[in-house]
Amino acid sequence: MTNIDRFVKSIKDRKARIGVIGLGYVGLPLVIRFCEEGFRVTGFDVDTTKTGALNKGVSYIKHIPSSRIASITKSGGKPPAFVATTDMSQLKNMDAVIICVPTPLSDKREPDLSYVVASGMEAARHIKPGALVSLESTTYPGTTEEILLPMFAKRGMKPGVDFFLAFSPEREDPGRRDFNTRTTPKVAGGVTKTCTRAAVALYSAIIDSVVTVSSAKAAEMSKLLENIYRSVNIALVNELKMLCDRMDIDVWEVIDAAKTKPFGFQAFYPGPGLGGHCIPIDPFYLTWKAREYDFATRFIELAGEINTNMPYYVVQKVMEALNGHGKSIKGSRILILGAAYKKDVDDMRESPSLELMRILRDKGAAVAYNDPFVPIAVGHRKPFKLRSTRLTEKALKAADCVLIATDHSSYDYGWIVAKSRLVVDTRNATKGIKSVKVVKA
Repeated sequence: MTNIDRFVKSIKDRKARIGVIGLGYVGLPLVIRFCEEGFRVTGFDVDTTKTGALNKGVSYIKHIPSSRIASITKSGGKPPAFVATTDMSQLKNMDAVIICVPTPLSDKREPDLSYVVASGMEAARHIKPGALVSLESTTYPGTTEEILLPMFAKRGMKPGVDFFLAFSPEREDPGRRDFNTRTTPKVAGGVTKTCTRAAVALYSAIIDSVVTVSSAKAAEMSKLLENIYRSVNIALVNELKMLCDRMDIDVWEVIDAAKTKPFGFQAFYPGPGLGGHCIPIDPFYLTWKAREYDFATRFIELAGEINTNMPYYVVQKVMEALNGHGKSIKGSRILILGAAYKKDVDDMRESPSLELMRILRDKGAAVAYNDPFVPIAVGHRKPFKLRSTRLTEKALKAADCVLIATDHSSYDYGWIVAKSRLVVDTRNATKGIKSVKVVKA
């Protein structure tokens, strides 16, 4: 029996051991899905705090309840379905290794693949013959073949014969309720046809629909297209918001009217900037790679420029609103509502709220924030650390301006407006509330 036949059979028989490197917003939902389908899973992470919590059945991600973790870590007299570890040598026992590590940008806005490289080196050092390695971390086209493949080639391992190597982009959207890990179609592309077959066998066991493409490069590009599509359209509507502001037109009303068209239009909404791991970062991975081909991605870079400047636009609106009340930004008390990058989650990755805090502090404002999901906000560009303040009538009345940056469902916006002196709303959260206190930004 060939390695691919053995691998496919082990998946069908649920005897394959699954390893997931990176136990964050992408890796942890995968762990749960494999356990739900009867697989034994080992999670790998360098953070001992995370692995310790998970082994105790405790979740550190708000939208994943601890009860789901506890259900897969209970032994009941037999080996638990899931164990977390920092010991990378345990990769030698895995039949499939899925890499779900961060791919941030460096200080110079260039791809930082250090986590991918470190994970790939561990996988290449330890995996056994016939195992599959699948990269899910978003990156530029060519990463799987140019960065990972040579690591295994040094061991004399031939892809599609001795082991299998593929790329399958993550599509997690924290807090989403209409789609989940199982129901969101999965794209997969291997460095050979046999590698693609192995990836399809793996993901078909936990995902309702697996979409194959001709190569790992095509799979890598598909992920970038998904996020660049959103980045460009959000930039468009952000630019229109600024124009509508000058023309005294409610951009939210315009969007609501336009989206009634049943074809040819998809609604995107403006905000104080882009957040999350993907949309603010992924386009720059492609623009960086495009330079290798003497190609300038002007459209993509323009969208990035518009979205990056949105926090500055919001701060300008705050300054104008305060001026209207006879106050300067310097010394004003600003209460920001929402630190997470999107509503009803605890995810602060690339959150525009952090940039708003930084800019306002730089201008001399006294900044506080409230977020029911984020107890501590840590800024990195200019390091700062703030604790979420209680949202009370006293806190609202004490603020010279309340800035709505994230429209959490738990907020009572009518009460917030009633108890505040001035409200700057970047999310249209106060829609339907008529008050001279409210300024849209």
